[in-house]
Amino acid sequence: MNKASRLVQVVNLGRMGFKEAEIVQNKYKQNHIDSLHGKTPSASDTLLLVEHDPVYTVGIRSKNYDEETEKKLLATGADFVRTDRGGLITYHGPGQLVAYPIINLKHFKSSMKWYVCALEKTMIDTCRRFGLMANADQETGVWIEDRKIGAIGIHGSRFVTTHGISLNCNTDLDWYKHIVPCGIEDKGVTSLTEELE
Repeated sequence: MNKASRLVQVVNLGRMGFKEAEIVQNKYKQNHIDSLHGKTPSASDTLLLVEHDPVYTVGIRSKNYDEETEKKLLATGADFVRTDRGGLITYHGPGQLVAYPIINLKHFKSSMKWYVCALEKTMIDTCRRFGLMANADQETGVWIEDRKIGAIGIHGSRFVTTHGISLNCNTDLDWYKHIVPCGIEDKGVTSLTEELE
């Protein structure tokens, strides 16, 4: 593999609603799919950075989130979106860094397990830069003790990835009181701000 194939362009979307950002993700994903089918010469690996308006999202295991739950969460003022990513329910909103790598893993390593570990390591290294000791638990994501600071929810098809990670920076953690984040009972959530105060 040549080094040029490992270059990733970074696109800062700013603050944007989840559904609008999903449209952008799908555009970049389609470029990769078209490239795989020979319709276009090549597709750039891209990292989309975004801060979402308040939204609760659920992954493909969404059967526990019925219409009543959806209405309850919409009443908080947040949006509610069902997605094709892995994982259960989470919150995205202001003060949270969301990163969507839209990449072809064949340009790096053709392994979803490796990819998840690389995403976790990136968030752990980011926390370390702030003097915080974070780790990857048996539960997916990044933790400081028993408090989740970073979440992962990805989708992959033909080694082309969508969705990604969220790191709580200066997030209003009260939004999490309405859900069991990632379906994990008896553990809390935290943010960089919360840990550094």
